[in-house]
Amino acid sequence: MSRPCALSLGLAAALAGNVQAQQPIDPRGTPNIEVLAHLPLGGPTTVSDLEIEQELSRPFAYVSRREDFGFTVVDLTNPRRPAVLMTWQIDNAALHRGRATDAKYFKHDGRYYLVQAFQFQQGTPDADVGAVVFDVTGLPDPSKVREVGRIRYPEELVGFHNIYMYKHSDGRPLLFVTTRGDHANVYDMAKFLDGEESSALVAQLRVPENPVSEVLGFSGWHDFYAAYHPESGQDRFYGGGAGGYYVYDITDLEAPDLLASVTGVPGVLWGHTITPTPDGRFIVTETEYQYAPLRLFDLKPALDGEVANIRMPISAWTANWENLSHNHEVRWPYVFVSAYEDGLQIFNMRDPKNPYTVAYYDTYDGAHKVGFCSDNLCNGAFGVDVRNADGLIVISDMATGFWAFKWQGFDGWNGHDWGVANISSVQNWESGPEAR
Repeated sequence: MSRPCALSLGLAAALAGNVQAQQPIDPRGTPNIEVLAHLPLGGPTTVSDLEIEQELSRPFAYVSRREDFGFTVVDLTNPRRPAVLMTWQIDNAALHRGRATDAKYFKHDGRYYLVQAFQFQQGTPDADVGAVVFDVTGLPDPSKVREVGRIRYPEELVGFHNIYMYKHSDGRPLLFVTTRGDHANVYDMAKFLDGEESSALVAQLRVPENPVSEVLGFSGWHDFYAAYHPESGQDRFYGGGAGGYYVYDITDLEAPDLLASVTGVPGVLWGHTITPTPDGRFIVTETEYQYAPLRLFDLKPALDGEVANIRMPISAWTANWENLSHNHEVRWPYVFVSAYEDGLQIFNMRDPKNPYTVAYYDTYDGAHKVGFCSDNLCNGAFGVDVRNADGLIVISDMATGFWAFKWQGFDGWNGHDWGVANISSVQNWESGPEAR
């Protein structure tokens, strides 16, 4: 299986002139990006995030239906001809208010499950439901998809804005969820599947106290990530929330240890999204407001104990300085970005101090500044995911639906091919994270 490298990318750039002369260029993207497929999936703001399964034998993507309170399963057996297998919608959807937010899948005891998160408003049905769990092992037969149960959190009737599934080094499949409070809930999904719902909530990870919380009127998390760190043998939690970004050692979930913080950064009152590189040294971060770039930080001084807090980024990247990005996936040295009005963007951070764009495709074809954020820019490419086995890239666009892409020369990702640990958001559900 071929992998992208400096030589192949350089060769592609050198041949760009010939390519452009021989075939029409789509002004919406770079010549090295091929649109494999596009499914509209309804009107504006009907979709939010998405998740793609990683095994080629299970070619399924899950697209959260933001205002339809459910999800759609897309069959990617032929990525050039995707098909909608099924759409699930909560009962009495017209009576609900709120949104479907995030979706994550996991595997346990040989079966496959989907967790669909929701945020239902108080006074409407299912206000205490944060997520609904489905057994999707039977796909592609929709009749074999069944609801397993619902994760309820009546203590805070706001649902779960973001979720993340992680295979802990102790073997547990853990679900991290946001709450309205100053903590993230952590659920042992093995216990949940066994019917032990009352004991499935096994930990709460709190945002450290910081002076920004009172100013914002918000003290919790927004988004997070968890990954194994082979060098130290630690399970690490990376969270964005009030004040900035934080890294915890969660090897012992009952005694989380704060390893590093990134606070007091000019222009950063709160953290939206944080993703580390496979070695845990660098983080790519996002703050959701107009003009804000993705900021890259070097955590080494804090992780080495030289300082407790990092205050300045080492670099920044943006697709368009007048806009903003929403989410991203790191496949070292590349970062795949869902950049709202600027669509799919890919940049190279092999030199973290000098990131640069290598490919893009504009999935958004609507008007400027008609989104739902206070600056009206939250529209377009919302979610992004990458299938490591073959390099398939997928995007969920709030205005235009589902997209599948092929990036020339990128035929898959394994960290070992780059001299780093094989660690990304993709989990090894069979054996857990790789050892030192």
